[in-house]
Amino acid sequence: MTRPTLLTTARRIAPLAWPVFIGQIAVLAFSTVDTVMVARFSSLDLAALAVGSAAYVSIFVGLMGVVLAISPITGQLFGADKHAEAGRQLHQAIWLALGLSVIGCALLLFPAPFLAIARTSPEVAERVRAYLGALAFALPSSLLFTAFRGFNTSVSRPKIVMRLQLGALVAKLPLNALLVFGLDLATPFGRLHTPALGAQGCGIATALVIGVQVMVAWRVLRRDPFYAGFHLPPRGLAAVDLKSIRELLRLGIPMGLSIAIEVTGFTFMALFISRLGTTPVAGHQIAVNLVSLMFMMPLALANATSVLVAQRIGADDPRDARRIGWHGLQIGVLIASAMGGLVYLIRDSLLRAYTADEVVIAAALPLLGWVMLFHIADAAQTLAAFTLRAYRIATVPLVIYAVAIWGVGLGGGYVVAFDLLGVTPKPLLGATGFWSAATVGLTLAGAGLCSFMVWMMRNQRNAAARLA
Repeated sequence: MTRPTLLTTARRIAPLAWPVFIGQIAVLAFSTVDTVMVARFSSLDLAALAVGSAAYVSIFVGLMGVVLAISPITGQLFGADKHAEAGRQLHQAIWLALGLSVIGCALLLFPAPFLAIARTSPEVAERVRAYLGALAFALPSSLLFTAFRGFNTSVSRPKIVMRLQLGALVAKLPLNALLVFGLDLATPFGRLHTPALGAQGCGIATALVIGVQVMVAWRVLRRDPFYAGFHLPPRGLAAVDLKSIRELLRLGIPMGLSIAIEVTGFTFMALFISRLGTTPVAGHQIAVNLVSLMFMMPLALANATSVLVAQRIGADDPRDARRIGWHGLQIGVLIASAMGGLVYLIRDSLLRAYTADEVVIAAALPLLGWVMLFHIADAAQTLAAFTLRAYRIATVPLVIYAVAIWGVGLGGGYVVAFDLLGVTPKPLLGATGFWSAATVGLTLAGAGLCSFMVWMMRNQRNAAARLA
C-alpha cells in the first residue's frame, strides 16, 4: 500500500477546512465591519471599541473553549459510529453553554476591572459600558451557537455552519450602519430619525443578529433529516446528564483556559496600550484585526485536522491519526509563511483600506513589521494545540501557554513597552514593544507545543510497536 503523501492528506483536509475558513472569515468580518465603521465615526468610539472588544473577547473565548470540548469528544464518538452518544453530547453542551452564560453576562455588565486595567478616560469608559451592556445580550446566543458549531464540525458537516455565519454577516452590515451612524430621512409620513450610537450600535446589532442565528440553527436541528441518526429528542432538550457534563468540563476547562490565555495575551495588550492614548490603541486595533483575518486560515486547517484526527482515533486507526496530525501541521506552516510574506510586502496599502487617518496609519505600520514571524508561529501553535485536543490532551498545552504567552509575551511586553528596566531601545517603546514580545512568546509556544506533539506521537508509535 502506498504511503499517503502531503498532497493526499491536503485533499482530505480541504473539504472540511474551506467551509470553516469562510465561516470564520464571516465571524471575524463582524469585528472588521465594526472597526471600519467606528473608525469613520470617531476616534473616541474606536478606542472604546478596542477596549470593549478586548474585554468581551477575553470573557467569551474562555467560555467558548469550554463548550468546544464537544468537538473532540463527539468526533471520536462519530468515528466509532456511536451516533446516538454523539447526539446526547450536543444537548449536554447546550446545557453547559446556558450555565456559562450566567457567569459571562455578569462580567460584561460589571466591567470595572477591565476599565481599571485600561485606565480609560471617563468619555471612553462610558462608551465601553454601553457597548458591553449590549453584548451581554449577545453572549448566551453566541455560546449556544458554539455548541452547534462544534458538533457539526466534528461530524464533518461544516457547510451548514458556514451558511448560517454568512447569513448573519449579510444581516449585520445594514443593521450595523443604521445603528452606528444613525438615520435622518424625510418620508411622506414625516421625518424618520434614529440616533447615531457609535460603538454601542455595533453591540446592539450583534446581539440582534446572533439571536436570530441561534433560532435558525435550532430549527435546522429539528427539521434536517441528517440529524435523525443522532437520535435527538423530538422536542426540547434532553435532561441534564452530570456524567457527560463532567466529561465536557474535564476537557473543556483546560481548553477554555488555554484559549483564554492565548487570546487575553493579546486583548490585554489593547488594555495596556490604551494607557498610551487613543491613537496608539486605534493603531493597535487595526493591526490586531488584520492579523486576526490572517489567522482564519490556520484556524480552519486546525479545525479540519483535529476533526479528522479525532475521527481516526475513534475508528481505532492511530497510524492514520498521527499522519494526518503531522501533515496538517506542515501544511499550515507552509501556507502561513506565504501569507505572512505577502501581507508584509503590501502592509501600507492594507492599512489604508482601514482608514485615511495618517496618524493612525503611522501608529499601526510599525506593528505590522512583526507580522511574518508572528503569523508563522501562530499557525504552528494552533495546529499543534488542536491536534493535541483531538487526543483529549489539554493540560500540558495550558502550562506552555501560561509560560510563553502570559509570562514572556504579555509580561515581557509590559516590561519592554513601558521601559521598566530602563534599557528598552526607543523603537520598541510603546505598542511596538508589546508586539515584539508577543511574537517571541508565540514563537516559544509554537516550539513547545510542536515538540510535545512530536514526543507524544513518537511514544504512541513506540508503544504500538511493542504490542505488535
